[in-house]
Amino acid sequence: MLKPSRFFTVSTLLASTLALGMNAAAARDLTVVSWGGNYQDAQRKIYFEPFSKVLGKPVLDESWDGGIGVITAKVKAGSPNWDVVQVESEELALGCADGLYEKIDWAKLGGKDLYLPAAVDDCGVGQIVWTTGLSYDADKLKTAPTSWADFWDTKKFPGKRGFRRGPKYALEFALMADGVKPAEVYDVLGTPEGVDRAFKKLDELKPNIVWWESGAQPLQLLSSGDVVMTTAYNGRITGINKTEGKNFKVVWPGSIYAVDSWVVLKDAENKDAAMDFIAFTSKAENQVKLPEYIAYGLPNKEAAAAVPAELKKDLPTSAENLEQAIPLDVDFWVDNAEALTQRFNAWLAQ
Repeated sequence: MLKPSRFFTVSTLLASTLALGMNAAAARDLTVVSWGGNYQDAQRKIYFEPFSKVLGKPVLDESWDGGIGVITAKVKAGSPNWDVVQVESEELALGCADGLYEKIDWAKLGGKDLYLPAAVDDCGVGQIVWTTGLSYDADKLKTAPTSWADFWDTKKFPGKRGFRRGPKYALEFALMADGVKPAEVYDVLGTPEGVDRAFKKLDELKPNIVWWESGAQPLQLLSSGDVVMTTAYNGRITGINKTEGKNFKVVWPGSIYAVDSWVVLKDAENKDAAMDFIAFTSKAENQVKLPEYIAYGLPNKEAAAAVPAELKKDLPTSAENLEQAIPLDVDFWVDNAEALTQRFNAWLAQ
């Protein structure tokens, strides 16, 4: 029969061992969330799988369609089940202001000077420069559209149009289709009359719009012939051309470019590993591999300079493509996203 003191010691050891085992079983693998499709396929090869070997543990990856509400809910609930998430510019700004993200350790990334200014933030690290623009299948359209006015011209180009569901981009493109110069779009959109004008222009096209939400959908819509043109992300277009031999084209004039960033969710279980992961993906020798798979610009200056010339021409950051595009006005959408989304949803329901 065990003496009480010895029994207590053995019981304590057993309890501790069980607790450690349960904690080990409950420990969650690093979870990275991005945008899916051929972009995430490329990330898996370049970043997720190689970093898993460095980490010595699995790296889980999931996809999402965006929305600050999703992140807010996960963080506010406590112990979020995501660690690293790729977000759009306004999600970065809103989430940082609301304390939803961990602060970035820029020393771990080699310092801010290594990156484009637009890629540097207290709460995020720019991962790609990407463009939303007009896209079409050149094998099906013998006359090429060249502008948003063509996108709206259903007589010259009969058929449905694909559009990202939401006011962002839709309102800007509507104003350009209505004759507003790209450089003046946000000046016009910043007035009540400009917003009314954009919705009035959307009214013209509404019966012919097929709405999409994830980046892979416009590719499917073009491939199936369900739409004759669509808004799409430039990298997805060049990606499917490479992988499936498509002849999809991007119309650069009037396109809108932006930066997507990695963030680490507040109180993420794998915070340290998440920061290491971001540092890994931001190294020039890793980042430079991305344009081989998908045509997104690179925020790391050394990586951007090392991209082969034949790949640079398809990037949003090439001088010619930048000249014909405008930057997304992040401040405008941070200030107006909620009100314009409410109006857009009401308009859509009419």
